[in-house]
Amino acid sequence: MSTRRAILLGGGAAMLLAGCSGAQKPERANDVAGLEAALLALGPDVDRAEAARAARLAYAVSDDLRREYQITDAPLVHNTKVNIGLKPRGLCYHWARDIQTRMTQAGFATLQFNGVVANAENPFWLEHSSAVVHLRGGAWQDGIVLDPWRTGGYLHWAKVREDTKYPWKLRSDVPIRKEGASLRTARANP
Repeated sequence: MSTRRAILLGGGAAMLLAGCSGAQKPERANDVAGLEAALLALGPDVDRAEAARAARLAYAVSDDLRREYQITDAPLVHNTKVNIGLKPRGLCYHWARDIQTRMTQAGFATLQFNGVVANAENPFWLEHSSAVVHLRGGAWQDGIVLDPWRTGGYLHWAKVREDTKYPWKLRSDVPIRKEGASLRTARANP
């Protein structure tokens, strides 16, 4: 079977399986305030104004990227469209890099943003990437995952230690894989 045919068949199956699980826009009331409170809870050194600005910006960036990526479907359906060339971007690592970049560019003094990845070394699970915000100079494991990919472009956030769906690791600590190659010891770019 040709690669293109396999991709199309796999994409069709993914669309059938995910077609009924389209992304639902979560309630926005109190969401920004909830994220702001969680950011403040990272420690007494988090600046109140920065926590408020970061919470608003995280939601705004997610909304902007959802429009830029032309998200209209559930995550796995959108991934299929990206992989066969129907959509330009929107894979989880696109979300992770773009959120991390835009949040970092905002110049926060008390908050830091990094990339995280899960299942990179597990051949049975799909790799997943996201961004994490944490106290500048603090442990990323004490931070908050910012992951709009899993909810079709609407910001999902959770404390890293409570986000049991994924076994997160810092992106820079995970060996990267070249297409068709086995894991290698080179470090991924943060």
